[in-house]
Amino acid sequence: MWQTVDNKLYKKFEFKNFSQAFAFMTRVAMEAEKMDHHPQWNNVWNTVEIYLNTHDANNTITEKDYTLARIIDGIASE
Repeated sequence: MWQTVDNKLYKKFEFKNFSQAFAFMTRVAMEAEKMDHHPQWNNVWNTVEIYLNTHDANNTITEKDYTLARIIDGIASE
């Protein structure tokens, strides 16, 4: 479940290993690029933490963030 942290949507994803985490990040990056909406994220081994807010809207959470969050959840569930 996405949480609101410091005016950002936040979610932590865990995978079996680094390769799976990196593949997930690559797929998210491709979708984010299509939307011209890029996440802030951290990756350590099998864990990816993602933070979403809209810089063009004074760093607030917008529908664009919720849309990307839904896409990210879809990628993670595959």
